Amino acid sequence: DFGLLNEDEQLIQSPYHYRDRHTQGILSQAFKIMPRDAIFAETGLQFMELNSLFQLFAMHRDKDPALGQAAKLLLMPDLFHWMLCGETMTELTNASTTQLFNPMTRQWSSAIIDQFQLPQHIFCDIEQPGTILAKLKPELQSIAGIGETNIVLCGTHDTASAVLAVPASGFRSDRPDWCYISSGTWSLMGLELSQPRIDSQVSELNFTNEAGVGGTTRLLKNISGLWLLQECQRNWRESGHDYDWATLVGLASKETPLRTIIDPDDPLFVAPSNMLEAIASYCRQHALKAPETVGQCVRCCLESLAEKYRQVFDHLCTIVGKRLETIHVVGGGSQNELLCQMTADACATPILAGPIEATALGNVLVQMLADQAIGTCADARQIVRASFPIRRYWPNDR
Repeated sequence: DFGLLNEDEQLIQSPYHYRDRHTQGILSQAFKIMPRDAIFAETGLQFMELNSLFQLFAMHRDKDPALGQAAKLLLMPDLFHWMLCGETMTELTNASTTQLFNPMTRQWSSAIIDQFQLPQHIFCDIEQPGTILAKLKPELQSIAGIGETNIVLCGTHDTASAVLAVPASGFRSDRPDWCYISSGTWSLMGLELSQPRIDSQVSELNFTNEAGVGGTTRLLKNISGLWLLQECQRNWRESGHDYDWATLVGLASKETPLRTIIDPDDPLFVAPSNMLEAIASYCRQHALKAPETVGQCVRCCLESLAEKYRQVFDHLCTIVGKRLETIHVVGGGSQNELLCQMTADACATPILAGPIEATALGNVLVQMLADQAIGTCADARQIVRASFPIRRYWPNDR
């Protein structure tokens, strides 16, 4: 999730993985320090145990000596920028996902940092995407065999870059007519707005306000996406059955629809040692028919995701007070034709799928904006629309 540097700008220890179990069950502990409503009012963020606030709180609770030695905290993208050019700062879009950031002031939240007794001095200045940081270090230029090269901040939260590459017309709105799903290991489903929405409705629905490129707000829900299926695929591979994606989708398409629907966001699925066993355990706990074949398991994962998308879609329509007309699906999951069709059917809304490499494209587009090769974020989206195939899925089997 982040790295900690000491006063000599040396990495103190290997960073914790954001799925590390030291944050399991931490929300109830955190709410004793600061009530849930107060944290949401200050940050506008969805509550997830993996958020940076809770990573740091776990280190403070456990008296981790690295926290006491820390002079600077660098989120993972910022850690790489430091390695590339030596500059230390925090990029805006990723800072906004930490639950240590105030989306109204667009600065670190002193109230949160103080309340949880975290060291204020470790938080670096926040910089905008599109900022040219510095040149690539000379020794790295030599290794790479290239000359002077600018290090440019993209939207370093991958969803921030991916949303810039959504091939929609228009940019920023208080009354949008489309939403997006950035579909990969995680699914991020939400709206692009002009301002954060921090109110009781958003809090109760556990949506999140995250900063986007170009002064936008990404009002979205984090959904455990293709992680479930990726982990099942890994489990099958470990048992000697190496199924590719096309084979898995083919097997799923032959199975009976809606046999088993699970909640992909159940804590049981965050970091299980074996996902197949976790799904079976969930089914036992909830009196469901556990998948018995590979195809049934794949169909369970995909249909459960489509059902979760439907729930979140309905909530997004409620938040904006109107029915959204289109769902843009970008990222690797946009290649999964069965999931796209299931989502169109479940949401009774057309899907526009693509581009696949939305995060990488958004990164390049921010570099083009920084270099003044293009003028606006709307120009960036026009380039995407003109450059990449987009597939449409019509709802046909509610």
